[in-house]
Amino acid sequence: MDENATSANQQTNSYVIDAENAAEMARLMLQDHMLTQAMGGLFPEQINLTETRRVLDIACGPGGWLLEVMKQYPHMQGVGIDISQLMMEYATGAAQREKLQNVYFRVMDASRTLDFPDNSFDLVNGRILAGFLSTQQWPPLLAECYRITKPGGILRLTEAEWGITNSTAYDRMTGLMIKAGLQSGHAFSPGGRTVGTTAMLRRLMLQAGYQVLGQKASALDYSAGTQAHKSNVHNFQVFYKLAQPFLAQMEVATQEELDHLYAQMEVEMLAEDFCAVDYYLTVWGHK
Repeated sequence: MDENATSANQQTNSYVIDAENAAEMARLMLQDHMLTQAMGGLFPEQINLTETRRVLDIACGPGGWLLEVMKQYPHMQGVGIDISQLMMEYATGAAQREKLQNVYFRVMDASRTLDFPDNSFDLVNGRILAGFLSTQQWPPLLAECYRITKPGGILRLTEAEWGITNSTAYDRMTGLMIKAGLQSGHAFSPGGRTVGTTAMLRRLMLQAGYQVLGQKASALDYSAGTQAHKSNVHNFQVFYKLAQPFLAQMEVATQEELDHLYAQMEVEMLAEDFCAVDYYLTVWGHK
């Protein structure tokens, strides 16, 4: 992709955080690993994969989930797409280092028409797409997913509600993020109390034409003293540092207020009595 195309992507995409940011790429690598672990594996819902040959991972970031799938299921062929040139270069390099011949990565904006023929994939996967999709962009994307899914193929989506905590500052920061998301059209919750995407997944898939087969909930406890505490606290510290320009732009708080709140959040997250849980919902259906 040339510099003009990259610049155009950055101007028109709806990512909350700059997709070409190296710190964001490192954060997504960490988040990807924790999410798979919290969900209980690559396919904890135990869907039938015997006939699955071609897999698409939408907004795959650095490619962690798809690379692991290709290693565990070498009979499959995988394609990962993401708007970020940086992340696609990293994922391609990771595939080469792992000597994986059955996967490739392409720069592609998932909020637009997907550059694949009809009936291309047996399985289409998307995790935490709310990070860039507005509420209005969900139906067109799922219509595109339906178009490129083979008859009998599966769409599998995972979204989150996060920041359920006893930390005053972290709770406040999460609230500001959801408020900003609501103002920018990224939250389904009418009152801004939650992101609301998990509640909408089944309906959105049905509207796209899929027959919903099932759903599975999971949770990640990263309270003080848990195995996930250090990693996920770091994840959100980076996230909320990178998200500050967006929060200031949406005028949910001044930069001075954000700086003070962030410092308080860092202290409270490392306290012995810190408690926090994130929840995830995976919904899957077939064409």
